[in-house]
Amino acid sequence: MRPLVADRPRIHELDAVRGFALCGILVVNIWQITAMRATRAPGVLDTWRQTLSLLFEGRFFPIFSFLFGLSFALFLEHARQRTDRPKLVAARRLAALGVLGIAHHQFQPGEALLPYAIVGLVILLPATWLPRWAVLVAGLLGTLGVPLLLSGGLDLVPGLFLLGLAAERYGLSNDLGVRRWPIGLIFALALPAAVAAAVWEYRTPYLQLGSPAPAIAGLLGALAYLTGMALLLRTEFGALLTDLLAPLGRMALTNYLAATALILVAEPYLRLGDSTHYAVLLGLAAAIVALQTTFSYWWLRWFRYGPLEWVLRCVTWWQPVRPLLTKQQRRGLARGW
Repeated sequence: MRPLVADRPRIHELDAVRGFALCGILVVNIWQITAMRATRAPGVLDTWRQTLSLLFEGRFFPIFSFLFGLSFALFLEHARQRTDRPKLVAARRLAALGVLGIAHHQFQPGEALLPYAIVGLVILLPATWLPRWAVLVAGLLGTLGVPLLLSGGLDLVPGLFLLGLAAERYGLSNDLGVRRWPIGLIFALALPAAVAAAVWEYRTPYLQLGSPAPAIAGLLGALAYLTGMALLLRTEFGALLTDLLAPLGRMALTNYLAATALILVAEPYLRLGDSTHYAVLLGLAAAIVALQTTFSYWWLRWFRYGPLEWVLRCVTWWQPVRPLLTKQQRRGLARGW
């Protein structure tokens, strides 16, 4: 292994978008983990659940999946500077993620880490040998074809991973701050399309099998959220939002797993299981986000990585990694991101 090189400077906007996606995923995870009811009476959807489904369900995990593929490309770029076998290191990273997923699956059967690791090893890693145009075409076919042929959900992950990989290979992270008009144009097109698709989903009978409405509405909603957040982060308010969400996104692995533990601890007191107390769900989600945002901000004032991010990094490189920030780095943080 080559001598350690400095980490690439963080792209705080990407961390903030990842933190934003984590907040949306949390809302859905709460009703899945606690097995809340979706109906007030047989065949009658609860109004809160219906509204939250249209705002959250299927809208945030596509963002997270896309960013996973993009981050994988960034990781490989950095790994090439450290080792002659960057893809072997990437495979070890994915395998370690899968082990965490197996453990997490015991508490949350619908968790994403294990499927992410499997798809990463089987599809994402081999795709790095393909030219970028081929990765982009495969990503588009995999993402757009799923709503038409399958039910959506985790079936969308392979295509979204490939789209994220292709986006970074085409230089998306380098263009974020300079090419704003394409993002604005995509948002202007995606927002009305997402609203129309949400109306279509709303009018689709509950649990109608085979309907592409939920998957299409989820993808368009994710695109509108992603581009809208990218535009918002470029405003004066967006700078404050970045400061709040970026630490949450930097510690996404730790916060994703810790949220499951917090939900399971709170459930005996809130008794959300088999209930329709969705207002309580939102309160719990807000409390968890507030707690994790505060903890992440404090932790990253002293440490370079989140707790589980540090473990994953040590396993990835198969050597201890210095976790503490230097005094100079802490002084730099005191002046802002």
